[in-house]
Amino acid sequence: MKIRDIDPEPSPMNEEHAALGIPPVEATIAHPGPHPVIHAAMWFAGLVLFMLSSFLIGRMFVPGNGIGGTQTILNVLSGDIFWTAALVGFIAQVIDGALGMAYGITATTFLLATGSSPAMASASVHIAEIFTTGLSGVAHAKLGNVDRSLFLRMLIPGMLGAILGAVLITQLDGDAIKPYVSAYLAFMGIYVLRKAFRHKPPAPKRPRHVGKLALLGGFVDSAGGGGWGPVVTSSLLGSGHDPRTTIGSVNFAEFFLTLTSGAAFTLLVGTGPWPVVAGLVFGGLFAAPLAAVLCRKLKARTLLILVGGLVSGLSLFNLWRALAI
Repeated sequence: MKIRDIDPEPSPMNEEHAALGIPPVEATIAHPGPHPVIHAAMWFAGLVLFMLSSFLIGRMFVPGNGIGGTQTILNVLSGDIFWTAALVGFIAQVIDGALGMAYGITATTFLLATGSSPAMASASVHIAEIFTTGLSGVAHAKLGNVDRSLFLRMLIPGMLGAILGAVLITQLDGDAIKPYVSAYLAFMGIYVLRKAFRHKPPAPKRPRHVGKLALLGGFVDSAGGGGWGPVVTSSLLGSGHDPRTTIGSVNFAEFFLTLTSGAAFTLLVGTGPWPVVAGLVFGGLFAAPLAAVLCRKLKARTLLILVGGLVSGLSLFNLWRALAI
């Protein structure tokens, strides 16, 4: 007898099979392998992650400016910047792991509260996100959660929006733009709170203007330090798009967005944020277990209220402090 790898998840195809009294479909039919375009994107993401990791390791261990690699590491670990960023990365990754979004707006909000400029905060967050979004995006693609058409419709507009946002925030005075960034983050916090008290889902309909939505999402994500997930994912899910492929496609597209914005910030801001980036990545490594506990112990609505209240409250404090100076 043939050993079958059936797909137990409810689906229109399996419902049709059940009505006819025949077994569920094979998992390879319900979740086919990635399209050649997605397959190439996966290999590209893996190559970029390998090269970027090698570059960061080289910066850590190769002596420079007369200082040995070991001493460079000790200098970074003994500074407050690294450990502050590690704490921020931990909190942001816990929230993102529990909710599936809000890493950018949470991390940027906290970095602004510690005195970082909007450009430096956004640059650090986006460079750190290259690692998390790359690994997550490849995993989604491997599991067949990426819709090729939706992914390609978001890709170029999202990257273009990210570049425009990076150029805008780096060309303006940090102190002058900080109130606007804080106001935007406060709005995003209120937006997350609104989702917690939303009871009736919208009527399903096919998402339109995906390219324009991705352009806007990429722009506000770079300029404001976060927002790709809340803007793009929430809008597509609200239009009735399939949750599995929407989350997978948006997540994989976010890797290319963060890669583009990270490269733009590196060219425009310089290499100053590397200790902050290292702290964000380091802190995020230990967040998964706590995020899993939160998912089991707290309801999604409770988490949305906590995150929305935290982000909006801290952003309003940042706004007050920026305007009071």
